[in-house]
Order: sequence, then structure tokens, then C-alpha cells
Amino acid sequence: MSRLALSSAELPVFFEERHAALAARLTPEALAPLARLAEAHDTAAVARSMGEPLGLYAHLVPEALGGAPSGSGLPADATAIDVRSLVLIREALGQVAPLADAIFAVQGLGSYPIVLAGSDAQRRAILPDVLSGRRIGAFALTEPEAGSDVASLRTEACREGDGWVLDGEKVLISNVPLAHHLVVFARTGAPPRDSGGTAGERGGGRAAITAFLVDSGAKGVASEPLPMSIPHPIGRLRFEGCRVPDSARLGEVGGGFKLAMQTLDAFRISVGAAANGMAARALREAIAHVTRRRQFGAPLSEQQMVRAYLAEMATELDAARLLVARAAHKRDTAAAGAAARVSTEAAMAKMFATEAAQRIIDRAVQLHGGMGVIEGTEVERLYREIRPLRIYEGTTEIQKLIIAKGILERAAAEPPADGPARDGAR
Repeated sequence: MSRLALSSAELPVFFEERHAALAARLTPEALAPLARLAEAHDTAAVARSMGEPLGLYAHLVPEALGGAPSGSGLPADATAIDVRSLVLIREALGQVAPLADAIFAVQGLGSYPIVLAGSDAQRRAILPDVLSGRRIGAFALTEPEAGSDVASLRTEACREGDGWVLDGEKVLISNVPLAHHLVVFARTGAPPRDSGGTAGERGGGRAAITAFLVDSGAKGVASEPLPMSIPHPIGRLRFEGCRVPDSARLGEVGGGFKLAMQTLDAFRISVGAAANGMAARALREAIAHVTRRRQFGAPLSEQQMVRAYLAEMATELDAARLLVARAAHKRDTAAAGAAARVSTEAAMAKMFATEAAQRIIDRAVQLHGGMGVIEGTEVERLYREIRPLRIYEGTTEIQKLIIAKGILERAAAEPPADGPARDGAR
């Protein structure tokens, strides 16, 4: 692979000089050792190397807290991170090592709540080691009966003396086999009722959730890996009488739902970027195959149907890149406190890019014919790697609800347009 296809080169209008400098570092040669570790499924080494020597984790933490210099253009907010840098990193990782991309993303989810709501002591204790890769985090939100409906989670944190006792179960938690610390979301109010009302109304709903910073080796924490169709570190967590001091709390009691949504909002756009990276790799593989493979006396690339597939794949990839770059640019340049107004664009980017990547990779498999489903080929691996992106950090169906809500709210806020007279009025 001579170079990586990154949006800073394809769509420079959305990026700045610092992004071009970052992209210049994200070369196939620089990332080759990471790709080899990922191919060997050495997840611990993959996780460490993205801290030192590659320095990728520096982009998960704001400059004010020791992260990478962000330059101008970001809101005057000490907790803001440069989403366009995340886009470039995840585009690159999606092309060379999707396993590394998955670990990188969850390192962000497992550290950004500390950026947003952590005490000075928590930040000093955790963030420097996050940056170096000596410490890996996990984001423990999903439960067996609480996925998209976060307000229905049942893990409990009960007050006991000057601390809390956690009991419950989390599932499908990425980085569990590697994690040193867990950001755990637990119910500190009434349990949800099983019927009636909206998610926000059931048993206190969103206002009953609080976040805690828990050591993965703490007494009362048990974990087990879950096998997947792709070699990603993911697992189940059980909390049984796990005692933590009140100093382990992240933010205010009852502020956990907002903290979880703020974290997901910051990283959701970058999911689309990872999908774009995987799709770009699949398109490259498909082009190489159809120009090399001969059928009926000519290269496959000379067949009209093959060319139609390539045209569709390239167009969808460009459209997805545009949506992701627009959302990231808008997020980075929004006024402080206005990030919520980017939720619609972020949902559009995540939904379209992940769905488009699934289609692009599927076509790449089809163009490879039988070789496309042989285990170990690049497009076969990408076919398995892309599927989870349509689910995690908000399913495609949830993104549609967010988009519809956003456009309806904007329409309601607009003054009525003058139109033709109705009901017989003249």
C-alpha cells in the first residue's frame, strides 16, 4: 500500500494545517508494525504501541490536560477534543488494522468521561498513563437488557457509609480483557419498571444513573471474554458487592446518563471515519483484483457490470467522507456548549458511512468471487470487521430517530413560510 486515503487530502476545505501534519505521519510505513501486531492478534501490544511510540492516544485528551496541541478553531473549552484528528486516525487504522481501531476508539470512550467530569485527582492519576498506553480503559454501559435503551440499565450502586457498593452485570464491553480501569454506569435511584411510560419516565430513568471509575482488578469485579467473529477484546463484567469510595464517582450523582451521551456524541462521528477507512481499503483491493484477474479473455475491469460496481462504490465512499468531514468540522468549530446542535449531522455521518461501507465491502467480496469468502483474504476479513460498526455507539435505527428528531425540531423552530392562501382565503 503506497499511501493511505485520508480525508485531509481528499477534502482539504474541512481541515487545517495541523491535520495535514498528522496525516503526513499516518503512513503505511509508520503503521506497519502496528498492522503486524494486529495480524498476530497481540491485542496487548497493539494497545500499548498506540500510546508509545506512535502517540495516537494524545489525540484523545485535550491539550489543556496534556494531550496533543489542537491549534486554533476549537471552542474555548478545556474539555474539547479535535474530532477531525480522530477522523484521520480512525480512517488510517480502518485501512491498516481494524483491531487497532477498535481498541483506540474504546480507549477514548474509557478516558473521555474522566476528561469531562473527573476530579483533578482522577485526571492526574489516570490521564498521563492513558496517553502513554500504560493504562487502557473500558466504557461499561451496555447490559443484557439495556442496549439502546440506556435508561433501563439495572446495575446498582447503593450508598454504604462514605462509599458505594456496586452489583450487576455488563455485557459486550470492549477492551475488557485489556482494561486497567472501567467507567461504570450504575443506577443510584429507583430501579426501572418493566412496563408503561417512556424510557425517561420509568423508575427515575435518566436522572437515576451515575458514573464511577472502578479498577478492573477491584474486589467484587469478575470478567470473562466473549468470543466474536472478529478477534476483538470484548467481554462480560459482573459486579458483586464491589465497594468503591465516593471519590470514585465521576461527576454528580444522577449525572451519568448525560455524561454517557456526551462521551458517545464526541466519538460517534469517528465511527463513520473508521467505516470509511475500511471501505477505502476494500475499494482498493477490488480495483487491484479486477484489473489483475482475467475472464473471457480480458481483465474483469473491462466488463460493464464490474465498472458499474466500482462507480457505485467510489461514489458512496466519497459521499460518506463528505458527511463525516462536515460533521467533524461543525463539531470542532461549534461555539462552546453548542455541540448538541451537531447531533443530527453526527448521526447522519455515522448512519450513512457505516451502511455505505457495508455495501462497498459486500461488493468487493462479490467482485473477488470465490476468493472473497476464503478465510484470511483481506476482503473477507473486512466483511467481518465492518458489521459491528452498524451497531455500536448507536445502531442505524437509533441514528434515524436522532436525525428525524433533529430535523423536526429545526422545522418547528423556523418561522412559517409564506404560502398560498388556504381554506378559501383570498
